[in-house]
Amino acid sequence: MDVGCGTGILSVFCARAGAKRVYAVDASEIATQASEIVKANNLADKIVVIHGRVEDVDVEEKVDVIISEWMGYMLLYESMLPSVLFARDKWLKPGGLILPSHATLFMAPITNSDRYEGSVDFWCDVYGINMSALVPLAKKFASEEPSIEIVGGENVISWPFVVKHIDCYTFTVEEFKSITTTYKVSSMMLAPIHGFGLWFEVEFNGPAESCSNLSSDSSPLDIIQKKRRRASDSTVVLSTAPEDEPTHWHQTILYFPDPIGVTQDQIIEGSVTITPSEENPRCLNIHLECSTGGQNLVKDFAMR
Repeated sequence: MDVGCGTGILSVFCARAGAKRVYAVDASEIATQASEIVKANNLADKIVVIHGRVEDVDVEEKVDVIISEWMGYMLLYESMLPSVLFARDKWLKPGGLILPSHATLFMAPITNSDRYEGSVDFWCDVYGINMSALVPLAKKFASEEPSIEIVGGENVISWPFVVKHIDCYTFTVEEFKSITTTYKVSSMMLAPIHGFGLWFEVEFNGPAESCSNLSSDSSPLDIIQKKRRRASDSTVVLSTAPEDEPTHWHQTILYFPDPIGVTQDQIIEGSVTITPSEENPRCLNIHLECSTGGQNLVKDFAMR
């Protein structure tokens, strides 16, 4: 079963890989085009396109594999994970596979002076005109919503911490309703913190085979060692980390209204809470608390 099949490209891959029957489910009108793509590739005898929510459709049998590209920005924004979990509980055979099988959301403080100067300090001198009266408004807009952009590994100023590790075989919708973690990291350099960056990686494994097994209290050394171990084995991992090849997910940045200066080895600690919006559960509310040597910041972000 391909949950949220879109154009049906994953369903086509599955059929070509040897699947006898693929149920391609999508609630949007793109299901019509998916049907045409299936026919154009002579796979109508193997792929059944179903137009509807996976929570509402009828399928005549249980499936061996559930596949879905459910991940959104920051892993959880506009995520279809609840639909995948529903399909798992209703349609997956015992011992069946879920692909991707595990996901880990990471977070770390970042520095990005070019971005801050371009969106905020720019107004202090606009081609020789002092427009600094707009600076407070620019700070508000820059830090009101998370920014989807690409940053490099050089922008990350501490080892990342784990916000949440998700095992798709056991994770529940109830757990999705509120994700909270505390963090305590050490700055690797003297630099201003302009905000926090979030990214994720997903693995393709069987039940109980996650090579990450990471939790919010995993030490930076645990994360590094497991990443190196992953690089040496046959596990398939899709990463959206700043140090890896860019993807269309980019990274998600929570910018502060004003940067916070830190020195090398200074402790940065606090908490982050992610909850679905009450108005639209596919949108997110993010509550961030950060403390660095007497400087404290509490900020709420709405990801719409």
